[in-house]
Amino acid sequence: MMKKLIEKTWASAATVAALVASSVAMAQEAAAPAAEAAAAAPAAAPVLNAGDTAWMLTSTALVLFMTIPGLALFYGGMVRKKNVLTILMQTFVITAVVTVLWLVVGYSLAFTDGNPYVGGLSRVLMDGVENATLVGTIPETVYMMFQMTFAIITPALIIGAFADRMKFSALILFTSMWLVAIYSPIAHMIWWVNAADPTLSGLMAAEGDLDFAGGTVVHINAGIAGLVACILLGKRTGYGSENMAPHNLALTMIGTSMLWVGWFGFNAGSALVADGRAGMAMLNTQIATGGAVLSWMFAEWMLRGKPSVLGALSGAVAGLVAITPACGFVLPGPALLIGLAAGIVCLWGVTGLKKMLGVDDALDVFGVHCLGGILGALLTGVFAVKANGGTDGLLAGNPAQMMVQVKGILLTLVWSGVGSFILLKITDLIVGLRVTPDQEREGLDLSLHGEAIHS
Repeated sequence: MMKKLIEKTWASAATVAALVASSVAMAQEAAAPAAEAAAAAPAAAPVLNAGDTAWMLTSTALVLFMTIPGLALFYGGMVRKKNVLTILMQTFVITAVVTVLWLVVGYSLAFTDGNPYVGGLSRVLMDGVENATLVGTIPETVYMMFQMTFAIITPALIIGAFADRMKFSALILFTSMWLVAIYSPIAHMIWWVNAADPTLSGLMAAEGDLDFAGGTVVHINAGIAGLVACILLGKRTGYGSENMAPHNLALTMIGTSMLWVGWFGFNAGSALVADGRAGMAMLNTQIATGGAVLSWMFAEWMLRGKPSVLGALSGAVAGLVAITPACGFVLPGPALLIGLAAGIVCLWGVTGLKKMLGVDDALDVFGVHCLGGILGALLTGVFAVKANGGTDGLLAGNPAQMMVQVKGILLTLVWSGVGSFILLKITDLIVGLRVTPDQEREGLDLSLHGEAIHS
C-alpha cells in the first residue's frame, strides 16, 4: 500500500515538473524576440538635465575663481613686495593664454577619441558642437568650460616654484607648449573613457586609475614640473642670505579662503551631476581640509614652539590637494585620515625634504602639490569603496588597485618631469629663461612691467 502511494506521489511530482519546464520554455521562447529587439535597439539618447547643468555652471565659475583671484592672491601675498604685480600678472595672463589654446586644440587632445596617449582633432575650435550637443546630461559647452578651468589652474600652480626669476616671454612660451604637450595628454591618459570601445580610452583610464578631481592630472603634474623648473632656473639671487619672507600674509589668507571655497566646484563639480556623490565629495573636501589645517598647525607648534598663520594656510592647501583624487571614492572617516596625514607629510615636504633636495622652490609647489597629490592618490587606492565610487581599494579587498594608482603616479612624474625639462630647454634656446641679476634685484614689477604695487 505504502509502495503504491509513493509511486503515485512521484508520478504526480514528475508531471508537475514537466509542466513547469514546459511553461518556462514557452516563456523563454516568447521573451526571446523582445530581448533580441531590445539588444538591437539603439541606446537611449542622452537628455539634458537642468539641475545638473545649473550645478556645473556654478562649479565652473567656482574653479575659475580659484585661479583669479584665489591663487593670484595666495601667491601674491607670499612673494616680496617688489614682485607682487608680476605674480598677479602671470596668473592673469595664463588664464587668457590657456583659454585660447584650450579652444583651439587643448580640449580636443584631452577629451576626444584618439589613442591611449592623446586624443584626436575632432573638436579643434569646438568643431561640431552646438547648443544641443551633450556630454552626459550637460551641454558639451559647459563640460568644455569646466575642464578649461582645470587646464588654467594647473600651469598657474607651477609659477610658484620659480617665482621672482623667470622672464615673462619665457613664461608665455613655456605655458603654451606645456598645455599642449604635457597637460592635454596627461588628462587624456588619466581621465578619458570610451565605454563603447575601451581601446580608445586613455592609457590609465582603461586600467581603472582613480583620480576623481585631479590629484594626478593637476597637482602631481604641476608639482613635478615646478621642481624641474626651479632646478633649471637656479636659486633666487640672495637666497639663504637675504630676507625673503612673505610681504603680506593677509593677502595669502584671503587667497587661501578663496581657494577653499572654490575647491567645492573643483571636487564636487567633478561628479558632473548634482547628486549624492557630489554631496559626498563636498563633505569629504571640507573634512580633509579641516583635518590638515589642525595636523600641520599642531605639528609645527610642537616643532617650533609657535603655530604660524602661513603654516595653517599651507595645511589647508595640503588637505585640499590630498583629498582631490579621493573625494568621490572614499567615505568621511577615511577623508579625515587623509587630511590629517596630508598636514604632516606636506609639512615635512616643505621643510625636511626641501632641504634634502637643496632646491629653491619659492612657494613650495613640489612639497605641497606634488607630495600631497602622491599621498592622496595612494590613499585613494587604500580607502576607496565600491558603494561610493564603483571600485574597492586595498582595505576593501582589492590590493590590485594600489598597483594601478602607483602606475598612474609614475606615468605622470615621468611624462611631466621629462617633458617639462625638454620644454624648458627649448624655451631657453628661443627666448632665454631667466631675467638678468640687475632685473631681479630691482624687482620684476618695475623691470618687466614698469609698475609698482604702491606709487
